Amino acid sequence: MGTLKQSIEMSIQNIKGNKMRSFLTTLGIIIGVTAVIALITIVKGVSDNVMGQFESLGAGKLMVSVAGTSLKTGLSESDLAKIEKINNVSGISPTISTTSKASRNGEVDDVSVEGKNGTYFINNNNIISGRPLTQAEMAGDVYTCVIDMDCAKRFFFGENPIGKKIRVGGYTYTVVGLEDGNSNLMSEMMVSSNDGGSIKIPYRNALKMTESSNVNSLEVYVKDTNFTSQVVDDLEKILNQAFNDNDDSYTVINMESLLDTMKSMQDMMTTMLAGIASIALLVGGIGIMNMMLVSVTERTKEIGLRKALGAEPMKIQMQFLIESIFLSMIGGIIGVALGLLISYAAATMIGIDFVIQPGAIALGVGFSAAIGIIFGWVPAKKASELNPIDALRSE
Repeated sequence: MGTLKQSIEMSIQNIKGNKMRSFLTTLGIIIGVTAVIALITIVKGVSDNVMGQFESLGAGKLMVSVAGTSLKTGLSESDLAKIEKINNVSGISPTISTTSKASRNGEVDDVSVEGKNGTYFINNNNIISGRPLTQAEMAGDVYTCVIDMDCAKRFFFGENPIGKKIRVGGYTYTVVGLEDGNSNLMSEMMVSSNDGGSIKIPYRNALKMTESSNVNSLEVYVKDTNFTSQVVDDLEKILNQAFNDNDDSYTVINMESLLDTMKSMQDMMTTMLAGIASIALLVGGIGIMNMMLVSVTERTKEIGLRKALGAEPMKIQMQFLIESIFLSMIGGIIGVALGLLISYAAATMIGIDFVIQPGAIALGVGFSAAIGIIFGWVPAKKASELNPIDALRSE
């Protein structure tokens, strides 16, 4: 232990005695570890944010998009009834999307209009004030609506919109609910952005507004996700019957499969980024080895004197190896601090949650420690193998 303590003290003393060179040597490690932690943390944060949005769409949900054919443009009421009767289906929610003019008290603006049914609100209840639309309001002769925050700010600024009237597409609707418009990613993807915000109305009302009798978009909710594949098969049979076995007329998206694919892509991207950032660590390791080789050359006489006084090769090797590890670990610790700081700043600017990634920290610190050992071994071994006579004659 005494020898180890002495080697550590001598290593620290030598690092302090060459502060500028030691800093430049560790700079490669600092940059490498900072890059590893910052890149992985930021990308993981962005990916988790996107994944969270997709997961909010709900497990056990099938998205059906219908392009139709020249003979049939969408799904009829009878088609919807057949789909709803599929075993293990808890409900379906048609979606009719369009853009219309909305007006109130002289204010006129374009709004995104979505036709929904009661099942949608049961499975996607984002109401923050008032109530959702109910199944009893789906006959097409009830004019109630749910608006988002953008619409409330545009037409009901400074007022409680619940119970108030707004005219949409030539009809006067009563606002019964206010929802968080940022909570449904799929709605944001499917509906064009309008300054007037978004309004949800009963889907049969939306069919009348678009002068259509068919549905081109549908959400199917599965009771037991263990039988999702069977539901997909049964759903495709009905769609094939409806469109005369024309597979190009519709698309069925299994949200669980999409999530699995995205998670695989996320893992691949994280691994790739870690590999790219690790190149900087390798460059830093080469810098440490170069510095230690220079140190061995400069301290040849000191090494020869110590060996002449009885120092064992293993002890000489230990001292230089410890010095190399110290340099890499100092760089690793500084890199961790800088990486976390940059990650936090980036997360704040982007608007995502800052979550410390233990794996990224372990990778950065572990890699820097490994570099200290691997790239410090050659100079340490060279120092331990110096002949005392040749070393003393070097000057």
